Amino acid sequence: KGIRGACHKGPINYEPTRLFIMAALSAKPLESKIAPSLLACDLSDMAGEAARVMDAGADALHIDVMDGHFVPNLSWGPPVIKKLRQRSDAFFDVHLMVSDPLAYVGPMADAGADGFTFHVEAATDPCDVVDAVRAASRPMVVGVALRPDTPVEALDALWRDGAFLPDLVLVMTVPPGFGGQAFMADQMPKVEALRRRFPTMDIQVDGGLNLATVEVAARAGANCIVAGSAVFKSDRPAEVISALRDGVETLALHKPARKRGGMVSSWRPRAESFEHPP
Repeated sequence: KGIRGACHKGPINYEPTRLFIMAALSAKPLESKIAPSLLACDLSDMAGEAARVMDAGADALHIDVMDGHFVPNLSWGPPVIKKLRQRSDAFFDVHLMVSDPLAYVGPMADAGADGFTFHVEAATDPCDVVDAVRAASRPMVVGVALRPDTPVEALDALWRDGAFLPDLVLVMTVPPGFGGQAFMADQMPKVEALRRRFPTMDIQVDGGLNLATVEVAARAGANCIVAGSAVFKSDRPAEVISALRDGVETLALHKPARKRGGMVSSWRPRAESFEHPP
C-alpha cells in the first residue's frame, strides 16, 4: 500500500530548532541495545533459546511477526507470543511484517509485547497506528520500519505539530521476510541521515548483522542491533553479544572499550536499556 494520510502539511524543516536542541540536550544518552532475533533460534525450544540469549547478556528478544501477505513468509502471531510471555520476562521487541498493523495493536498488547514496530509501507495512515499503540492497554515502545527500497522521506508522514511520533526507526538491511540473508551496506546512508536528523533517537538495523557487519552499521550511527544467526548459531553467545555491543559502543557511541576477562568488551548483563515511554 502507498503512504497516505500524512499528519503534516507542507515540507518538513529538519533544521535544528531551539525546541529540538533543548529536547536533545535533556534526553537520556544513547545506549547499545542488542536484540537476538528468535527467527534464528531452535524453534522446538523457543523458551529455552530465549533464556539462553538473555542470560548471555542480550537486552531484548526480537520477535518477527509475518502474515504471509506483506511478506511471503509466515511466522507466528499473538498466541505464540502470549505463551512465550509466560516463560520469559524479557523485553519483547516485536517487528510486525504485516499488511494491516493497526489490527495487531490490541492483540499484541494483550500478548505481552513491549515494543511495536510496524512498516510505514503497510500503513494507510501511519499516525493512526502510532496513536493506537499509545492508547493500548499495555505500554509499548513505538517503532517504524523501512524496507530497503523505501526512502527515508517516507517518514515525513509521521510528524505532527513539529514532533516526530515514533520512538525508534528500524532500517532493514535485507529484504524483509526471511532470515539468514546478506547484509546490504548500501542502506547505511539511510542510517547516517537518520542519525544526523535524530541525534538521540534509537536507530535499529536488522538483517545480516554479525561481528564484521556490525562495524559498518555502528559507524553509520546504529545503536540497536538485531542479530539472528550470529547469536543463536554460536556456542558462545555471550561473547558474540559482548563483541556486538563493543562495536556499537566504540564506533557509534564513541565510548572506550573495556577489557573483561582478557576479552575487549563492554558487556553488561541484562542491561535495562529498552524502556517504555513515560
